[in-house]
Amino acid sequence: MAASGGGRRDPLAPSGSPCAFSPRGQHYFSLAGPDGHLRVWETASSRLHQDFVPSAHLSATCTCLAWAPPRSLAKEGPQRKKRKSEAVGTGDQVDLLAIGTAVGSILLYNTLKGELQSKLVSGGHDNKVNCIQWHQDNDCLYSCSDDKHIVEWNTQTCRVKCKWKGDISSVSALCISPDGKMLLSAGRTIKLWDLETKEVYRHFTGHATAVSSLMFTTLRPPKESQPFDGITGLYFLSGAVHDRLLNVWQVRSENKEKNAVMSFTVTDEPVYIDLTLSENKEEPVKLAVVCRDGQVHLFEHILNGYCKKPLTSNCTIQIATSGKDKESTPSPIPILAAAFCSDKQSLLLVYGSLLQPAIERVSLHSKEPHMCLIRDINCWTPKIGVAVTKVKTPVMNSEAKVLGPGIPGHHAAMKATLETEKTESKKRLKENEQISIEERLGAMDIDTMKEKRKGDLKADSYPVLLVQGLESNDCYMLNKVLQTRKDTLIRNTVLRIPVYAVIPLLNELTKRLQGHPNSAVLMVPWLKSVLTIHASYLSTLPDLVPQLGMLYQLMESRVKTLRKLSRLHGKLILLITQVAASEKTQGVPPPEQTAKLVYEEEGIETLALRTFASYI
Repeated sequence: MAASGGGRRDPLAPSGSPCAFSPRGQHYFSLAGPDGHLRVWETASSRLHQDFVPSAHLSATCTCLAWAPPRSLAKEGPQRKKRKSEAVGTGDQVDLLAIGTAVGSILLYNTLKGELQSKLVSGGHDNKVNCIQWHQDNDCLYSCSDDKHIVEWNTQTCRVKCKWKGDISSVSALCISPDGKMLLSAGRTIKLWDLETKEVYRHFTGHATAVSSLMFTTLRPPKESQPFDGITGLYFLSGAVHDRLLNVWQVRSENKEKNAVMSFTVTDEPVYIDLTLSENKEEPVKLAVVCRDGQVHLFEHILNGYCKKPLTSNCTIQIATSGKDKESTPSPIPILAAAFCSDKQSLLLVYGSLLQPAIERVSLHSKEPHMCLIRDINCWTPKIGVAVTKVKTPVMNSEAKVLGPGIPGHHAAMKATLETEKTESKKRLKENEQISIEERLGAMDIDTMKEKRKGDLKADSYPVLLVQGLESNDCYMLNKVLQTRKDTLIRNTVLRIPVYAVIPLLNELTKRLQGHPNSAVLMVPWLKSVLTIHASYLSTLPDLVPQLGMLYQLMESRVKTLRKLSRLHGKLILLITQVAASEKTQGVPPPEQTAKLVYEEEGIETLALRTFASYI
């Protein structure tokens, strides 16, 4: 039985996009590309099975994927007759795929129907979802986020069953124990939770960076003579961002040892991990690690306690082009994911392009320490004709306008159309064809002013960009809108934003008011417009005071300080005026005039002599 990774720390990296194999047979492979599409491929034929585009794929990019565990036919009751396109070739039907987004929502996509089944939003996360894990025995779903919380969902009612704080920082990975009673979470430290009481059973420390993957490696402890409580003695694996070591931990109850018992060394940061679980103490654990450099490292080891020296891989697999053409040289082909087949003697490799990956089954009977597979470039470049069974595309309006800037990660060529039109116009000029004046000007590059002003935004796009920036927490997009000084533009933008964006806008303004004074000068007109235009809506909110408590305290502190500053300002002006007047008086020369009359008052000595003389 294979276990695959959940969340990824860098979903937009070439070899770190969110991806997952379907359980029990790996019949399908799901991949979320940087363009926001969710694509499901058939592993047997490398054929695109479904292409799903979420409605908010630009503002809520996919961050993690997780297939639902297979549902037994006995539990589901009578089933309808399956179509040929829905045949999986196994007794279990896998149809649900959970998708975590960058804005905190979770989408449940039904691969059987090829449509979105439900959306988990209410009461859940308010920041990026990092990992999703399904419970193997019930309809519960567990998710963790950058908002420091772990949420337990009921997928039948789409409601939150329980939500608790998982760490003092972002929670990056989750993993459920084999018996379904314990939960591993990774934040600043790795914690083992009791799912019934939501209390911490153990802490594990050892990684310097954020943990990106967690998974159990054994089903039962090595000491089978002792009674098994479901967790004590089990081993689990952890990998971290920018870390070339995979640590193995053992859950102990007799002591408080928190260090890893062994580690596996790889050549680069792991982006996808798959392993075969060990069911007894004689069975080794087989591990396949896909690194960011595009290589796969295979390990095989019997977990029997502490091992001081890091273990190296038994085999390394690389894929490269042949380079037979005169103008081409051999180049590596990146491996995106790898998973052990059910026989544990072969490996499924996904390599090549994110838009059209190739999926191949490779036998592991070779004992060579290094395998380099030579593949033709045509087998992994995007194919022109691809048979698609169910493709969902959004309905596009012909009058739709493209707004910029886009979300980071969606590297669409904004001026590709302009360059194409110029090239075609120049070709037609050379052929002396009859073209319009506009095309002639475009070919002569006279419209360069349009390109110079490509950073300018239209007035009607400000509300849309403001809402998208608030939803995706895009600082560049928010700065582009909030740094305007035009009162009319600010008022019109605030008038056109939807009601649900008012509170997030006030929170963003409050955060910016606490920064540099220059930023506060720009935010005050926005704050004034929001409080004036949406006063009727804000007065209807029952919990307005807690939500705007920070803003109220900020304004109160500023008002109190203003009085003192005003008094100080007045005193400083008076003092500066007096100093300036004194300096001006000292610089004026005395008048050059002769006095007509000089009066001298008698001194004390003269007056005393006269008084003494008269007395004598």
